[in-house]
Amino acid sequence: MGYIRRVFYRFLTFGLALVKPVSTGVRVLLVKDGQVLLVRHTYQDGWHLPGGGANRMERLDDAARREAREEAGADLGNLRLFGIFTNLAEGRADHIAVFLCEDFTYTGQHDGEIAELRPFPLDAIPADTLPGHRRRVEDYLRGAEISGQFGMW
Repeated sequence: MGYIRRVFYRFLTFGLALVKPVSTGVRVLLVKDGQVLLVRHTYQDGWHLPGGGANRMERLDDAARREAREEAGADLGNLRLFGIFTNLAEGRADHIAVFLCEDFTYTGQHDGEIAELRPFPLDAIPADTLPGHRRRVEDYLRGAEISGQFGMW
């Protein structure tokens, strides 16, 4: 009977993961000289903060550094947690750690998933910047307390 319960539990857990996936991701506010670096993906409309999913067993700060390197050719210096946000759109449960880096260099070299990358003035980001990304820039402009934020993406 114990074996059947274990198999049933594993099946149920696997099934729930398919029906209600939970993911962890990172985004990076790359801010320098009054500008924020944004990327546009090849597979999705609009402008985004660089970032993406964290790999299994990867620290979130390491994921942020990796994603910034992959998407913008950016090498990050001092990296600080800006906030943790949740996105429940489309039946998902995405948890997004947003980091702030004001100490970076970038080459503009990026992987194939990036169509374009550009710095924009903090107070004049493109109209088609995705809403959650726009809110993080607005939070930064308001002087939101570093790592004191928890909320919806």
